[in-house]
Amino acid sequence: MTRIVIIGGGPGGYEAALVGAQLGAEVTVVDCDGLGGASVLTDCVPSKTLIATAEVMTNFDSSHEELGIIVADDTPPLEQKARIVGVDLGKVNRRVKRLALAQSHDITASVTRAGARVLRGRGKLGGPQGIDGTRDVIVTAADGTETILTADAVLIATGGTPREIPDAQPDGERILNWTQVYDLDELPEELIVVGSGVTGAEFAGAYQALGSRVTLVSSRDRVLPGEDPDAAAVLEDVFRRRGMNVVGRSRAESAKRVGDRVEVTLSDGRVISGTHCLMAVGAVPNTRDMNLEESGVRLKESGHIWTDKVSRTSAPGVYAAGDVTGVFALASVAAMQGRIAMYHFLGDAVTPLNLKTVSSNVFTDPEIATVGYTQADVDAGKIDARVVKLPLLRNPRAKMQGIRDGFVKLFCRPGTGIVVGGVVVSPRASELIHPISIAVDNNLTVEQIANAFTVYPSLSGSIAEVARQLHTRKAGGEA
Repeated sequence: MTRIVIIGGGPGGYEAALVGAQLGAEVTVVDCDGLGGASVLTDCVPSKTLIATAEVMTNFDSSHEELGIIVADDTPPLEQKARIVGVDLGKVNRRVKRLALAQSHDITASVTRAGARVLRGRGKLGGPQGIDGTRDVIVTAADGTETILTADAVLIATGGTPREIPDAQPDGERILNWTQVYDLDELPEELIVVGSGVTGAEFAGAYQALGSRVTLVSSRDRVLPGEDPDAAAVLEDVFRRRGMNVVGRSRAESAKRVGDRVEVTLSDGRVISGTHCLMAVGAVPNTRDMNLEESGVRLKESGHIWTDKVSRTSAPGVYAAGDVTGVFALASVAAMQGRIAMYHFLGDAVTPLNLKTVSSNVFTDPEIATVGYTQADVDAGKIDARVVKLPLLRNPRAKMQGIRDGFVKLFCRPGTGIVVGGVVVSPRASELIHPISIAVDNNLTVEQIANAFTVYPSLSGSIAEVARQLHTRKAGGEA
């Protein structure tokens, strides 16, 4: 029987285990924290659970007056809204942890039910490939004992950990990384969020909705520098309107505790003071002390593992998946990389990873969902595409629900009208992006999208409307 060892139990690892076991391999998953990895235990599942509470707060706070809902002692000024609805952060975080553990247990049950073995410990490669084509994996348990596993193939899916600034070390109390926020029992009164990427923006928006006074420090000229510029502009405008202090083009040099407060010093000498600071400055891959380069695995300068489109590394019989590869830090991509690795090694039909069909979402309010080619690709001339953007303000369902911010944007090829990308900025954009993802993945045209029935009234009607507008604009640009 083919022996496969998977180091790391996150989405890349456990999805690979399910496939490997289903295809008849003898699979062992080596994991030290609990199946699901950071995605389930400290990242995606916990943060989105916290955001779900924040979303309820935001929806009520921003629309209850317009929708005619009357609350006792309701007062118009924004700073008094906390008197209407409050949050018990300790209770929220206990729910977050409970759900994360439940999900991890469910994943473990699924993996073991499929026939894979789960071994608790830290794994590393044992050196170069043997003359018989096998590789050794050394597993160190919590008590220091070592076990050597022999494998025909190894998948490395060890994920990443929060990047730290030397002069802003988290202490778990006032200076935090995103894995530590769930230990808070009380809502931060004044929260400084350093980093305006996806993680920083999501937490800044969530804590602002929960009632914190938030300052978001961005080293770039706008929030979400890696996202669609129109979408980022909408979100930053919403943040500022709701009272967030967005400090752009400012790099944090240090963060230190001063009594029961935190002072963040910026590169221009300014000092920002708050009760808490959340460091959201990216992640580093978990590739240290794994004997990778000694075993023939090539690393990038960033420390990530180089892989090809079927998840192979430079070492024969060694594959890698997930954040440790630096390809695309999404649970869905990690899972696909893991599945592809198993399909490839076990000789099943496999389609190489195609990042242009990956849909992603920023869980802010409003959400930002994207798929396919981007505005940056069009502006840089990487693809010739026509673009139409339709504000949600025109959508009848959006008017009914009191939605003022957001839009739907589609990119299509001139002449053929094939949909090559899209952006949705809206509540539940993560759900609305799916029909666009299907269109991109299957090379559908704007005509096909436009001619499909949509419910009236619905937010998805805006997707069909954008497609109709693109359909009427021929290759020459005439309406």
